[in-house]
Formats: sequence, C-alpha cells, structure tokens
Amino acid sequence: MTLWTSLEPASATVDPGDSTTVRLRLRNTGDVVDEYRFEVVGSLAPWALVEPQSLRLFPGTTGDITVTFSPPRTSDAAAGPHPYAVKVTPTEHPQATTVPEGNLTVTPFTEVRAELVPPTVKGRFRGRPRLAVDNLGNTKLTASVRGSDNGDQLSYDIHPSNVQIEPGRAAFLKATLKPRQINWFGSKEDRPYTLAVQRSGAAPLDVAGTYVQRSVLPRWLAAFMSLVLALAIAFVMLWLTHKPRVDSTAAEKLQEAATATLAPPAPAPEAPKATPAAPATAPPAAAATQEAGDGGAGGGGSAEKEPEPQERTAATAVRQKAAEKPGEPHICYRVHVRGGDWSDAVCDGDTAGTEGSGDQIVSVNIAVSGINGTAGRAQVYNPEGSGTEQYFPDPWSEAVDGADNYLGSTDEDAPYMRGFTIQVDHADSAVCQTAYIHDGAWLPMACDNPGDPLELTYVGAQENDLWFEAMSLTV
Repeated sequence: MTLWTSLEPASATVDPGDSTTVRLRLRNTGDVVDEYRFEVVGSLAPWALVEPQSLRLFPGTTGDITVTFSPPRTSDAAAGPHPYAVKVTPTEHPQATTVPEGNLTVTPFTEVRAELVPPTVKGRFRGRPRLAVDNLGNTKLTASVRGSDNGDQLSYDIHPSNVQIEPGRAAFLKATLKPRQINWFGSKEDRPYTLAVQRSGAAPLDVAGTYVQRSVLPRWLAAFMSLVLALAIAFVMLWLTHKPRVDSTAAEKLQEAATATLAPPAPAPEAPKATPAAPATAPPAAAATQEAGDGGAGGGGSAEKEPEPQERTAATAVRQKAAEKPGEPHICYRVHVRGGDWSDAVCDGDTAGTEGSGDQIVSVNIAVSGINGTAGRAQVYNPEGSGTEQYFPDPWSEAVDGADNYLGSTDEDAPYMRGFTIQVDHADSAVCQTAYIHDGAWLPMACDNPGDPLELTYVGAQENDLWFEAMSLTV
C-alpha cells in the first residue's frame, strides 16, 4: 500500500435542493512521485462534483480534495441513507486502487399536488368527478380525502378514501356527489364544494370544484303546463259566464203534424210529359286539354341535395370496430400536426403520423371501446424549462367508451406535444404504446398494469426540446 486516505466526515446529511461538502485527505506513502485520479461511485454519483479531479503528490506529502453532493428537490432523491465511495486510482501503481467509503443521508420532504378532473360537473341526481393526487416528494405519501360544502347541500362517496402513493407517482380517486334536495323545476344551481387531501400532522390541501345541479323537468315544460292550466281556467270561466241557450222544437213539430192529418187532401196536379234529353258529352278539346295538363303536372321535379360527409373521428372508427368485432377491446386514434389537419383515424396497432417527417404534433384524438373509457393529459414544450420538469398546461381529460378524448390544442399558437399520459380503468385490459421520436427511432413497446388505477402510460419524448412524430397504440 503506497497511499493513505481519510474521508472527513464519514457521514453527512443534506437537504434536497441544497448541497454539502466532504473532504478526502490522502498521503503518498510510496517512494516515487505519483498522480491520483478520483471518481465517485454509487447512487449519488450523478449529483457529486470532485475538485480537483486529479492530484499529484511527492513521496511523503499530503493533499486533499473536496466532494460536493447536490441532490435535486425531486422524487428521484429518495429520503434516507445513501452509501457511496470515492475511487482513488494511482497512475504509477494502478493496481493499488483505494476506495474509501462514506454515507450521505438525504432528508425527507413532502410536496403534494391535487387536481379535479373535471373541475365542474353537471347532473340532476349525481356528479362523478375524479381527483388526481401527485406525490412530488421523496417519501411515501399517506393521505385521506373528504368532501365539504357550505350549507351541507351535498353528500360525498369517495373511493378509495385513503391512499398510499409512492414518490413520483399519482393516484386517481373517484368521487360521487349527490344533492340532498332534488330540483324538479326551475333553473340550474351552482353548488361549490371542496375535496380536502389530509396528511398526518399537516394542513389539509383543499381542491375547489363546482357541481351544477340541473332541474329534473325542463323549464319549457313548466311554462307549457302553466299555459295549459291558464287556458283551461279561462275556458271554464267563459262557459259559466256565457252559458249557451238550448231551445226545443219538439212541441212545434207535433202541432204541425196534427194539423196536416186533420186537413182534407188537396188534388194532385197533372204531371207534365217528359221529353228525352240528349246525352251530355265532354268536348274533345277540353278532354285533350285536361290530359295535357295532367301530363305536364307530372313532368316537373327537383333533385335532392346530397348530404355532406361527416368527419371520421376516433370515436367513429372505434364504433365501427366494435360493430365488426363485438366483445373485444379496441382503441382508435389520430393526430393533428402543426400547420396541417387531422390525420385519418387508425386502430389497434396501426401507425398514426409520419416517422421522419419532422412534423410537430399539437393534438391527439383517442377513443376506446370495451375498457371503460380513457383519461389522459398532454405534456407540451415549455420554452423556459428543462426536460426533467413536468408541464401540463391542459387539464386531465377523460371520455367514456365510444366517445372522443382530445389531448393538446389545435390553436395556431399552441405549443407542440412532447408526449402524453394515458390511463384505462379495466381489470383485464392494458394500454401498450410505442412512439417515433424526432431525430431518433421507435421506442420499445411498453404497457401499463391491467386493473391498477394508479398505473399510467407515457407516450412520447422525455427531453423538453424533442417531440414525437408518430405513434402506435393497442389494448
């Protein structure tokens, strides 16, 4: 051994988003001048900086280097102890490599984000929003969810009411809102409510939403029934005020009959002799004119205008698939590129988009059948961010079986999509996806876990300055 090392301190603590420094002292115990190279190994290596990276020592001399650890404030920096080592390699004696070991403890932090999907629900007897809870901290999150509103006008059924979320993951909770009083007639009423995410020892995170309660019977029906009732009352009043007079002529008819019976019969007048009459015939010219008129009336007509063809969306395509192959799950989709139009809707593993074209996709249209619908949201380019941050300017969007789900935006100034997250809620079905990344190639096929409501599938590029040009989905 031609080298002596000492790591000071051997154990250190650092907060995510902050940094800490340890010092490595070493002495050349050999008899030749040697140069030493340093490398941090272990899970903390991506967040470590060694200064200087090499050190030259004469025999019997001592030197030191500093190692700075800067874990990010993200879920990647898991809380707890992280063993590490500094590999010291002598240039003159590479076989005498020394690896002093240390331990760095990352302190825990909690960051929770919650979002209602959609924030406003409408219904007559109930509303069914979904609550997305994201654990952005570096420790497991355990929380409960409860609902409340002013005046206790709604009842809440939340499933599940308690969740445990791993760092960097999200959970979806289904809520059913029921009004305590039914509105039979009248206009719709807005009922604000709050879903609170409660963690142990922390203030609750409130997420506000609105339930729009509609009346059971439409307003026009109430107005129509009021009008009918008013007309009926008016008719009865007119009948009672102006009762029609009914006179009987039976007595007069009996008197006329008796008078005719008692009077002597008058002599019958002599009937005149009848002369034969010539048969009446229609003029030939009139008959011809009539026939010509009938014929002319039947000769006219106008051609019906053909109906314009309707747009073939993903929902149209998936309903056709379901009719062709009933009882099987299907997924159909299409893409909208910047400066272009919607592509043709394709289904069940076919390619939507054009690989190698350089086109930037700004919106995706998806529809499914046989798997209880979809939920997803777009991840778009942010000119001020890096690829490691999350940018979701669009809210979570969801659609039932057979309905269109749109992610992203087709506005002229809409940012291009890096990718999108999609999820299905079905015990026996999973979404499998692959995408072609710009200046790259097709990504490996990846699938989520069937029946797991916390499982999400991401389609697209991870880097902020890249995008996907084509994709393929199956269920």
